[in-house]
Amino acid sequence: MASKLKLLVVDDEDGLRTLLKTELELHGFEVDEADGGSMALEAARAALYDVIILDIRMPDMDGLEVLRRLRFEKLAKKVIMLTGVGELKVARETLELGADDFLTKPLEFKTLLSCIKRVMKE
Repeated sequence: MASKLKLLVVDDEDGLRTLLKTELELHGFEVDEADGGSMALEAARAALYDVIILDIRMPDMDGLEVLRRLRFEKLAKKVIMLTGVGELKVARETLELGADDFLTKPLEFKTLLSCIKRVMKE
């Protein structure tokens, strides 16, 4: 790979966000983080990300609204949504809104890695 893939991890859970950032960096990705929707949009307007990993449930602006804006403003190449297990209907809706894939929490890191690789090949 010529250059590192640039990722943005968006989740209001500090522990999960920090863990994902650390693990993804260990696997050679360049990773920024945002703790909510507004911060995610600011980051996406400032830099082009290869993949945005976006939680659906956040207090300031939910992931569906962030996804709508990312796609409307053409701010992201690929978006992977994170959802709680009981939200599969919502997760399917994210695909209709332009998400490239979705994963359920609790998250298996191996699954996230293979998902990132898969969406980048599409």
